[in-house]
Amino acid sequence: MSLSFHEILDFAIQAEEEAHRFYLDLAARARTEGMREVFEGFAAEEQGHKNKLVAVKAGHGALGSPARIQDLKLADYLEAPVPTGDMDYQEALVLAMKKEKAAFRLYSDLAARAEGALRDLLLGLAQEEAKHKLRFEIEYDEYVLKEN
Repeated sequence: MSLSFHEILDFAIQAEEEAHRFYLDLAARARTEGMREVFEGFAAEEQGHKNKLVAVKAGHGALGSPARIQDLKLADYLEAPVPTGDMDYQEALVLAMKKEKAAFRLYSDLAARAEGALRDLLLGLAQEEAKHKLRFEIEYDEYVLKEN
């Protein structure tokens, strides 16, 4: 089954809406102000991705060319916690890393099946998700691994 450019954009817009809600939910569960602000910031970034996609769909914008993002691979070695109301900062970071890794894989897999501008768009989205994952990995490295 082949998806059209607009169907893939609609799918990506929905995925970004879900990511936005996910981070707002994590922010609402946060036990500290700093943790809440981190997740609200990511919710805002996901909303920005959605806005870019909506603009691209309307013919008013484009995502930049995809740049390769470093991967610390921390998420590969950590088990994803079940989201609960009393998650600690470490658990929330691991959950966010896993979510961003899954989004990266999804966009990468879709890009492998696409051509031209659609492929570039999907690769750009994959790299945006990789950037988020890297930020969570750096945060985990600095505030969890260094404390232990």
